Amino acid sequence: MWVILGVIAIVATIINLYMYTAGKDYKLAMAMGLSFTALTLCAEYSLVSRWVKVEDWAALLDVVPGMERALWVLTIVSILLNISPIILELRGKKK
Repeated sequence: MWVILGVIAIVATIINLYMYTAGKDYKLAMAMGLSFTALTLCAEYSLVSRWVKVEDWAALLDVVPGMERALWVLTIVSILLNISPIILELRGKKK
């Protein structure tokens, strides 16, 4: 499930950036990108929780250390890409 939500978050972020460059209202796409990023994190946490409940320590030891770094990096990138149109608009208004 987290993979599907992650792909939707990426697509929404691309739409957000496209809408901004096309001069259209991008705020809904931005909200969707950030929302699906949050849902991806929740789905990943649910997966890890399921592994803990069934005591699948091998899966936890294999996946969690690498996924932790990946989720941090991808979440930060998602936030920066999704808010970049707002930052660019603010910079444009100052000039």
